[in-house]
Amino acid sequence: MRLGVLDIGSNTVHMLAADVHPGGRPLAATSDRSILRLMRYLTDDGSISEAGVVALETAVARAREVAESEKVDALLATATSAVREARNGAEVIARIEAALGQPLQVLDGETEAELTFLAVRRWFGWSAGQLLLLDIGGGSLEIAAGAEEVPDAAASVPLGAGRMTIQFLPNDPPGEDDVERLREHATTTLQEVLPQFTALPRPDHVVGSSKAIRSLARLVGYPVPGWSGDERMLLPRAALGSWIPRLARLPASARQELPGITPDRTFQIVAAAVSLHAAMTLLKVDELEVSPWALREGVLLRYIEQLAWSERG
Repeated sequence: MRLGVLDIGSNTVHMLAADVHPGGRPLAATSDRSILRLMRYLTDDGSISEAGVVALETAVARAREVAESEKVDALLATATSAVREARNGAEVIARIEAALGQPLQVLDGETEAELTFLAVRRWFGWSAGQLLLLDIGGGSLEIAAGAEEVPDAAASVPLGAGRMTIQFLPNDPPGEDDVERLREHATTTLQEVLPQFTALPRPDHVVGSSKAIRSLARLVGYPVPGWSGDERMLLPRAALGSWIPRLARLPASARQELPGITPDRTFQIVAAAVSLHAAMTLLKVDELEVSPWALREGVLLRYIEQLAWSERG
């Protein structure tokens, strides 16, 4: 069976086609992305501008064409924080659904965290024990923790890289004062959800699963042998902290020349680094491991799971 997952996020519209079957791992067939950075289309009242909605419609129509060319049996279309929290979200959703030709599932922050946690759990396996997950998107930062496939605690806070860049780091390059204000804001925001995670057992593995975290790991981290002979990346908090002032001094055009920093992430990577460093500091995380699986794989796995149960019934 070939499934498609359309992830309408704050930075990209990403369509992943994968061959799946109950009990097996998804095998990616095609991955197609349109870079939007929706946060730049937000108006003063929190709405997505007409130009932003048109860009969304164009990207969704393209993803639909790719899904049709890949002959997917079902397309699982989801949207996350940028669409979810927009003042004109209902109108935007209606126009996306018209371009898509089917309903759109708008995920709340906790569900987003839970689905990403499911993907990470399946990737690392049961022997990994207690997991703590950090995932940074364009609009929000998700945290989840637990020893099962369903986390014992899950939270979403509005500390996404795109959102924080617009609110706190409008200048290129950002000044030290603005970076410090963002750090203070991230720390204050995270304090609100911290108790539910510090009350849990100490994690056996801390995992980061977003594109921004993978980019930062390629910049400041290092590879170590994985369990199956492949390499996995580790991202140390100390190295991340030492790189933040350097990243903040460089203009975006220069940051994209650094290892791991792609052009679509260069504007937001400073804010991503500050938010991630604040979370790692408060959670007393010295280093995290990078997972190649994230939300899209979680959506696929949950669908396969539900399909298997319905077939048994």
